[in-house]
Amino acid sequence: MDAGLLVLRLVVGLLIAGHGVQKVTFRLGGNGLAGGTEEFRRDGFRGGRLTALVAGASQIGSGLFLAVGLLTPLAAMVAMGVMTVAGTVKRPKGLWVQNDGYEYPLVLIVVSAALALTGAGRWSVDHALGVTSWPVWAAVVVIVIGPASALLTRVVLHRPAGATEGKRYAKAAD
Repeated sequence: MDAGLLVLRLVVGLLIAGHGVQKVTFRLGGNGLAGGTEEFRRDGFRGGRLTALVAGASQIGSGLFLAVGLLTPLAAMVAMGVMTVAGTVKRPKGLWVQNDGYEYPLVLIVVSAALALTGAGRWSVDHALGVTSWPVWAAVVVIVIGPASALLTRVVLHRPAGATEGKRYAKAAD
C-alpha cells in the first residue's frame, strides 16, 4: 500500500506542480508569467499577474507537498482548489479532455481527495515527522473547503461574459 501511495503522490504531485511552473515560467512548455496572465484574462478572470502568480504558486506548492507527503490534507485542499477553478473554466466544453473538457482536473481533484482521506503513507515526510494519520473529520473538512474556496474565488475574480471593462481593467491590474 505504501509503495502505491508513493507512486500516486509522486506522479500527481509533480504533474500539479508542473502546471504551476508552466503558468509562471518558460519551463516545461510554459509561456512565462505574461502567458499565464494572458491565459487567466482569456478565461475571464480579474487580477492580472497576481492571479497568475497565486495560481502558479498554489499549484507548485501543493504539488510538491503532495509529492513528498508533507501536510498531505492541506496540500490536497489547495490542489483541489486550483483544480476546481480549472474545472469550472473547462466545464462548458463537457467532460472529455479531447474536447478540452474538465476530465483531467476532475481526476486530479478526486486523487487529491483520496490522498487527504488515506494519508501519505509510510514513505512520506508526514510519517517521518510522526504524523501517521489524520482524523477523518479533518480530511472531510479539507475536501469541502478546497473546492468551496475555489468556487468562491471563481465568483469573486471572474468577469461576466461581454464585460465592457475588458482591456482597460486588464491594464490597470498589472
